[in-house]
Amino acid sequence: MSLSKTTNTYNRQNWEDSDFPIVCETCLGDSPYLRMAKEKYGKECEVCARPFTVFRWCPGARMRFKKTEICQTCARLRNACQTCLLDLEYGLPLQVRDAALKIKEQIPKSDVNKEYFVQNMDSELAKMDEAGGKCQNASDVLAKMARKAPYYERNRPHICSFWVKGECRRGEECPYRHERPTDPEDPLSNQNFKDRYYGVNDPVAEKMMNRASEMPKLEKPEDQTITTLYVGNLNDITTEKDLRDVFYQYGEIRNITHVAHQNCAFIQYTTRAAAEMGAESTYGRLTLGGHKLNVRWGHAQARKDKETTSIAAMKETKMKPSPGLPAPLPPLPTELQNNFFNITPQAVPVVATPFIPVMPALPHPSMQYMSTPLYPPGTSK
Repeated sequence: MSLSKTTNTYNRQNWEDSDFPIVCETCLGDSPYLRMAKEKYGKECEVCARPFTVFRWCPGARMRFKKTEICQTCARLRNACQTCLLDLEYGLPLQVRDAALKIKEQIPKSDVNKEYFVQNMDSELAKMDEAGGKCQNASDVLAKMARKAPYYERNRPHICSFWVKGECRRGEECPYRHERPTDPEDPLSNQNFKDRYYGVNDPVAEKMMNRASEMPKLEKPEDQTITTLYVGNLNDITTEKDLRDVFYQYGEIRNITHVAHQNCAFIQYTTRAAAEMGAESTYGRLTLGGHKLNVRWGHAQARKDKETTSIAAMKETKMKPSPGLPAPLPPLPTELQNNFFNITPQAVPVVATPFIPVMPALPHPSMQYMSTPLYPPGTSK
């Protein structure tokens, strides 16, 4: 008699088993030696509620233990860390990443549809790994907002609740922080995994997006004939072709002037709309060859010539004296220009100095007296 597979057997086929977690560098910690504890089917995923393999480790000294919170399938669908649920490439909240890349999340939220969707995506993700595909495009906005180095302060232990109540007796041996907690009404204290994963009502993401909206913007010049952008802080290896490849996507380029000895260039577009799009897209966000470039609006050549002509004309034009003021003093005579003490020069007679011969010095008479002995021989003192 053959036994049919039960519902539990079919469900176990969809459980996830893995050998290593998908986590970011910050969650791993700064220690090069790491020991992980692996528990097969240790808990349910916070998103899809499927059992998965849980990993637990300590990222460093005086840090709290961390563990994986979502399964690898959900993490790969959103390119997120299994522990902190932040983007693996930029380390930013998923809501910020989706807003910058204009990604619309289509993962179902109901339990039945979610389970069916996850089962189908397992096979597609396996094919993507074999093909070596990448599910995310680069963005200069995200690169500007992302941290340049791992933020290990995020792995600090939690606040000791006994110390807050004044009952902690461990002292320095307490593994928790002895600090005052933040305001309970602070929106950053109310976070959950599902909102962070789906990119909805994430207080950290909203704080970063508000900060990005307050960044300074490049003002447009009033002269509509200006279609030139100034690009500064270029490195020595940047060529005209590199600049054309970056700025050609915003519109047709009329001319590129690369001033290599000053590490700058001027990009002239054929239309004003293309220049405005290029300025808005690259201002404070463009990085080329490892250098952050300075993008500004150029000045019209006719305006520069006009300013130069007006300055030269002002120098040549003699200003009229103001009424009511005394007339200017007359210039000094030529003979008094270098006479600071107003001394009248007089003729000084030249007197000839007589010639006096120099005679050799004779010995003093006392020297002859001192040469004779004071007491002649045979006399007593």
